[in-house]
Amino acid sequence: MAGKLPTLIGAEYTFTFENMNIERGLLWNQENAVNRGAQANYAAGPLAFALSWNDGFYSDRYNWLTGSVAWTIDSSNSLSFVAGGNLGRTVLSTLATPLAQNNSEIHNLIYTHTEGPWTINPYLQYTHVAADAKLGFAHSADTFGAALLVNYAFDDNWSLAGRAEYIESTGSVANGALNLLYGPGSHAWSFTVTPSYQKGPFFARADVSYVTAGDTTPGFAFGDNFNDKSQARAMIEVGVLF
Repeated sequence: MAGKLPTLIGAEYTFTFENMNIERGLLWNQENAVNRGAQANYAAGPLAFALSWNDGFYSDRYNWLTGSVAWTIDSSNSLSFVAGGNLGRTVLSTLATPLAQNNSEIHNLIYTHTEGPWTINPYLQYTHVAADAKLGFAHSADTFGAALLVNYAFDDNWSLAGRAEYIESTGSVANGALNLLYGPGSHAWSFTVTPSYQKGPFFARADVSYVTAGDTTPGFAFGDNFNDKSQARAMIEVGVLF
């Protein structure tokens, strides 16, 4: 495969209709979404492998390597390990290419269980950005995150999805660590609930979410002045699948 490719990283996808919830989560915010490059896939029995050489966070600099190993345990259970990172240094910084994240490495452990009306999808995530004087990174920083995504289908039309997440970052303003979240050393948790209705190609769903953060740095949190430590959101999405 070659061209514009969906990332191998994470358990949530780029477009809303691909996910259990409308809004993507806290862990997703540390991940890339679409990159340009080439990817090879290989399957052997219950194992599936993928390896991609790409431009990371859409930087147009081809110095990222990502790979995944997926194990289909049985018809109801699967386990995946995913890892990727920048093998060099990328000085580009744009809205689509955040400087710190594009010079990071990311690791995921993703489990999926399906049984009857249930889909249960927990996953763990670790990211690391090394200190780099040439990029202005005086101190390294890491994030550690965990998420649980659950969906229950009541019937062919109605379903209810939920997501709970926690993420924390290392470092502090005092030691010059990078800001990967809501200020160096900050942490956050969130809850999201999404009821959905589908009839034929038509679907409609609502999304209610709440996030709260701790150890934030003024100017990097929520609200008009980016100083609030919590935020609630409500969304509605309607569409047609074709």
